[in-house]
Amino acid sequence: MILVVDSGSTKTDWIAIDNKGVVLFSTQTLGLNPQVLSSAILNERIINNFELYQNREKVTHLYFYGAGCGVASPQERITKVFREIFTAAELIVKEDTYAAVYSAATMGTPSIVCILGTGSNCTYFDGENIDQRVISLGYVLMDEASGNFYGKQLIRSYYFNEMPKELAEKFEKEYDLSADVIKENIYRKENPNTYLARFAKFIIEHKQHPIFQEIIRNGIIRFVKHQILQFPDAQEIPIHFVGSISHFLQKELEQVLEEFNLSMGNVIKRPIDGLVAYHKNKLDKSFP
Repeated sequence: MILVVDSGSTKTDWIAIDNKGVVLFSTQTLGLNPQVLSSAILNERIINNFELYQNREKVTHLYFYGAGCGVASPQERITKVFREIFTAAELIVKEDTYAAVYSAATMGTPSIVCILGTGSNCTYFDGENIDQRVISLGYVLMDEASGNFYGKQLIRSYYFNEMPKELAEKFEKEYDLSADVIKENIYRKENPNTYLARFAKFIIEHKQHPIFQEIIRNGIIRFVKHQILQFPDAQEIPIHFVGSISHFLQKELEQVLEEFNLSMGNVIKRPIDGLVAYHKNKLDKSFP
């Protein structure tokens, strides 16, 4: 049994296939970002899933693509957790940018592939290899145009009294905005980035309001300048996007890209299907 896994900070998609590429089952757990979660939490989120726990000894290969796996220490942490659960499996752990490339890009064709979900990231794909110019430092310092970025902007807008009254009243009805609750979730609890990203739903649902249009636009411009334009031939190749934020803000993305003479490529909400197709294709050539 082969497990193909795409993990963000919010959720993780798992699909099991046999050695002929037939899907055996699919399931979902909470996000498994090893940069913001302890080994104990990572372990708990996996073994609490019935299908994964029941089939753990049958897994021969596990291909995990996850947020937070771009640096050695978190990657080693989650690899150790997998090794203790899937004892018979060969483990391949890569950062989520690889999943984005394998699901959105065309092999052999240069492109830039961006992730806009709970967090954000960007990589260059020359048709064969990945070139990561900017190493992600996570939700505190980076993650422009992501769910947690927009969540932060919403909370700031509310607390600095910049949000129009009618929007502020709607915001109060949908979320507990007390200072104690916000600070507890951001500074003391696990997954502060996921907590912040929950607020992004509100800005998407009310994106027609000028103040939100400006927040969205500013986030995208920052992402383009800091990430996409790191690559000198950005204006000559397609820019692909993966993730829920890019799916729901596709029109806004297209407008900003056009201003920078950039070309929109594919926009994919969930990379797991393309990722499984990539690995099914690899079955004919044997796994790496």
